[in-house]
Amino acid sequence: MAYAFAAIMAGTTLPTPMYSLYAQQIHFSVLTTTVVYAVYAGGVLFALLAFGRWSDVIGRRPVLIAGVAAAIVSAGVFLDADTVPLLLVGRALSGLSAGLFTGAATAAIIEAAPSRWRSHSSAIATIANIGGLGVGPVLSGILVEYAPAPLHLTFVVHIAFALLAGLAVLVVPETSTRTGQLRFQPPSVPPRLRRVFAISAAAGFCGFAVMGLFTAVAPTFLTSLIGVTNHAVAGLIVASIYSASALAQIATARAAPQRAIMFGCAALVLGMLILALALQFSSVMALIAAALMCGAGQGISFSRGLAMVTAEALPEQRAGVSSTYFVVAYVAISIPVIGEGFAAHVWGLRTAGMCFAAAVAALACLCLLMSITESRRATH
Repeated sequence: MAYAFAAIMAGTTLPTPMYSLYAQQIHFSVLTTTVVYAVYAGGVLFALLAFGRWSDVIGRRPVLIAGVAAAIVSAGVFLDADTVPLLLVGRALSGLSAGLFTGAATAAIIEAAPSRWRSHSSAIATIANIGGLGVGPVLSGILVEYAPAPLHLTFVVHIAFALLAGLAVLVVPETSTRTGQLRFQPPSVPPRLRRVFAISAAAGFCGFAVMGLFTAVAPTFLTSLIGVTNHAVAGLIVASIYSASALAQIATARAAPQRAIMFGCAALVLGMLILALALQFSSVMALIAAALMCGAGQGISFSRGLAMVTAEALPEQRAGVSSTYFVVAYVAISIPVIGEGFAAHVWGLRTAGMCFAAAVAALACLCLLMSITESRRATH
């Protein structure tokens, strides 16, 4: 199941190193790039809001199979994408596949974990998620730079991976029994979890906003501000934020969630400072350092926040709460980066990037203060 989760999520970041090629061939700006990227999040949000709790009702497998199907159709659209509307359709379908998978796969991994691994199950789920997101740009960057058919071969490879993911879903036993009736069920947070959820979600928002920036715009930072045009390098830099996130999640799997969120927010503030320096001085090494620091901060705060809210949720609420958590994440990964695109159109790419860094750093500081206040309240 972890493989299936990673394979589907990898497909969502495959186009990242290709955006500059699409921009050259179809002739669009940074703003259009951010919109094409963010449409993916719209697909995710639609799936989470419309179907976020369906796997609690009909079982995990049907929802996961639907996610695999959407991923395969998305890759098929990208194989023939030569206009902006087709790119938008492909990204929306990719988002739909991710939205169907995130809540259901997270719940399935937690439920399928042996008792001795139960305390690590949330971390395993988030590592599969983030790890898959990191593999995508590395794979596509290498194929685009060094293999033939740069805008096609990557998606053929992903179709093969998605078919294997579908087979894995069919082989793994169902972990949830059918309960209730199928109907529109937007995700929600039980009242008793809302205080904990607010802090966790605020930290997750900061981390995923940074993920969105790096995934959508870092290749443009490289080419326009730093002068690096190698697509494999672009893919590796984008992957570095996801790799740092996954490693940080492994390293802090047993950390107390409240304290871990504090450290995660502090790391995000530092990462945004390094990013501002990277943009100011056009430094590729500083950009890599910013990606690594921000990835670590995102991984710590997001994974421990997810662990905190899923541990408090009842079994029949788990997929719904997880989906709501991911709704916040995918709002963060889309809306701020579109703002970055508009700002770049008006002020220029460098100034827009530095303003983005300042805004995220301010929000992370606020989240850090909220966490400290909640920690003190809990001890009294």
